[in-house]
Parts: sequence; structure tokens; C-alpha cells
Amino acid sequence: MTHVLVLTSAGPLGADEIKLAQVALAAAATKAQATRRLADKAAEISFVGDVDAVLPAVRTALGSAPIDANVVPAENRQKRLLISDMDSTIIPVECIDEIADFAGVKDRVSAITERAMQGELDFDGALRERVGLLKGLSVEALERTYVERISLNPGAGQLVAEMKQAGALTSLVSGGFTYFTERVAAAVGFDRHQANTLLIESDVLTGGVAEPILGREAKLIALQDLTAEIDATPNDAVAVGDGANDLAMIEAAGLGIAYRAKPAVAAKADARLDHSDLSAILRLQGIAELGR
Repeated sequence: MTHVLVLTSAGPLGADEIKLAQVALAAAATKAQATRRLADKAAEISFVGDVDAVLPAVRTALGSAPIDANVVPAENRQKRLLISDMDSTIIPVECIDEIADFAGVKDRVSAITERAMQGELDFDGALRERVGLLKGLSVEALERTYVERISLNPGAGQLVAEMKQAGALTSLVSGGFTYFTERVAAAVGFDRHQANTLLIESDVLTGGVAEPILGREAKLIALQDLTAEIDATPNDAVAVGDGANDLAMIEAAGLGIAYRAKPAVAAKADARLDHSDLSAILRLQGIAELGR
């Protein structure tokens, strides 16, 4: 069976680094078939051989260089669905932590968020506890959070635009809040968005969140429902996220990607991106930069 070693980097990927990977492949008793440039920051090498030996050899050869090395099957490589987490994935912050800053409880909320994302706490209970700490906060804080604290991670727009151009359905599925997913989805170009709803009365947060909570299992169900909608299977999907509540959809997807992820998530994903921007997800699917 043919596999593909994909190299993506934070900056330009040099010929020397590609050569190091080629040598490491040979040392791992594999037979390289072809090398292709996908972008200034990406290249791929198709091979047949001992898949389990390849990544340790290549990562050791590349050392501390800011390069992500991942191996994917050549078969069914380009996916028909992109399903993505939002907080710390499409955007660089956790919205609830930033809202909490306006309530003066950011340290308390951030500590709970970190434990929930590491998988140390039940996500649903942790969300209820954090939202409870926001009781009495004006909805104006939500607008300030969006305007003052939220930006897009590099490559987000390119990823969504090029997957849609290739005919894929794109969906933002977040354990955060619809107030933000609606705006972020529109800004990036996602076809769909799903998240939790903060309860508000008289322009003030009640400290509650609408049930049922969209968490780990709901993200998996969203993946299953969306693939069924386009007459596909989870194997035809790429899922990306960073925290424990993303793990079920990452494990179920044909290509599950850990983006700047917690160790428990990175250990179980098909691919991990620690250095590259989100456009690397296109390269993992063999989609070359326009003009290549």
C-alpha cells in the first residue's frame, strides 16, 4: 500500500530539509516513489514500506527544525467534508476565557478550561461551571470580546476557501457559543456552524447555557450527520481540533488532525500540526498551492 510523507513548515521549506527526509525514508527500509512540491512551505514523498518506522526516522532527522512531518494513506486522500473546532483552532483564543476577563474571573475560568481541554474534567459540567461564573455580565462584553480579542489563525480562510472550491462541505462545530461561531463562520466562509447558546435576559447573562450542551459526543454526531447528508462516510471527512472534546470526531474522521493540540489529542490523531498554519491541512490532502 502506498503512503505519503507530507512535510509542512512555518516558513519556506528548504531543499536540504527535503533531502534529509528522503535519506531518512531510505534508512527506514522504504522505497520512495516520487517527490512533489506542494507549496513553498510544503512537499510530499510517496513511498511503500514500513509506515511505523518512517515518522520516528524523519522527525529525528529533522531535529528541532519547525517542520511538521506526517504520513497519510495515498488512497481516498482528498476529503469531502471539513469539520473544525473553533477556539484555539480557527481562532487563537478560548472565547469563554476572554469573556471572563470582562467579568474579572479570567484566572478561575481559564484554569477550568485548561483542565477540560486536557480531558481531566467532564466537558459538560466544566462548561456549566464556567458559564455560571459569568452571571450578571452585560451582553456588551460579548461584542467587546469579539471586536477586541478575536482574530483568525493564519491559513484559516485559505483552508476553507480551497476546500469549498474543491467541492467539500465545511462546518464549524464548537463547544463554545453561537454568538461567536456565527460571526467567525461568516468571516472565514464556513457553510455551517454549530455551538452552544448562552442564556440572556434583559441584555444580561443569566449564568446558564441552553441544553443539551454541544460537547464531545455532539461533535461526533455532527460529523456523522454531515457525512450522511452528502452521501459520504466519516472516512471522507477531515476533522481538526485541539482539545479533549474534539477527540471523538478526530478519531472517527478519515483524517483526524491535532492542531497545536493537547498531548492526549496529538497522540491519537492521524496527523499533528505543531508548526504549520492551517493551510497545511490542504497539503495533507494532496491539494497543491494555486499555481503549482
